[in-house]
Amino acid sequence: MNSDSDLQIAGDILEVQHLLQPAREHPSTVSEFVGLARSIAADRARWAEIVQYDSASRWYHRLHQGPGYEVWLLSWVPGQGSGLHDHGLSAGVLTVLEGELTERTERGAQSLGAGAQRAFAPGYVHEVVNDSLEPAVSLHIYYPGLTEMPMHATQSAPTAVDVVPA
Repeated sequence: MNSDSDLQIAGDILEVQHLLQPAREHPSTVSEFVGLARSIAADRARWAEIVQYDSASRWYHRLHQGPGYEVWLLSWVPGQGSGLHDHGLSAGVLTVLEGELTERTERGAQSLGAGAQRAFAPGYVHEVVNDSLEPAVSLHIYYPGLTEMPMHATQSAPTAVDVVPA
């Protein structure tokens, strides 16, 4: 892997438990946002009754908003996907709450089952799809709050569209 940095992290940083911080009322670091996502995921009563499924389009609901961040709940029926996109200036954390999603990037595809998390920086290009035969539910935290979601026809040709969390 070529990189301009001499620092590389081997493995998944989210698996290094001592680096993860417990959720604070208003998180400000990546590990605190990961902790917030994990605490919301564990509190099923907070989100399970809200979830709806829409066969025509992905369903989404802003679950919480704090200073400089937003928490979104999304449902995905089989076959639904986000399209190839990034999140503009927002970084984020994606957590699968139920079911299974596939994340596709230029590096390939990765299956994400319930409990899986992905933390990403601004400008991270990916597509999320429900390739399974069962519905899925995911939690998305964006910081700063999502203001744009440029869609990508190819890796080099982004176009701006309305904001829809993914």
